[in-house]
Amino acid sequence: MRKMVLPLVLSLLVLCGCAHQYVMKLNNGSTITTASKPRLKHGTYVFKDALGHDNFVPRGRVVEIEPASMATQEKQFQVSNPTPKKHWYWPF
Repeated sequence: MRKMVLPLVLSLLVLCGCAHQYVMKLNNGSTITTASKPRLKHGTYVFKDALGHDNFVPRGRVVEIEPASMATQEKQFQVSNPTPKKHWYWPF
């Protein structure tokens, strides 16, 4: 039984280590979730998407890169103009 525990624990650690996703925040406000850690090569960040395709984003467009577990969803507050109250004037 002890011989099985060590390989099982090691395999779980390896699988969990490979499953990290990252969030890239761009300067236009959009975000990109990547399946691999973005690597900087020749002025562009290269990463794999969920389908396994290689993609790239220029370094100047990236504001922040963080693990998906640490990324916080920014709440967007909608500011609405309240409708003015109607005042009824009686002809007295």
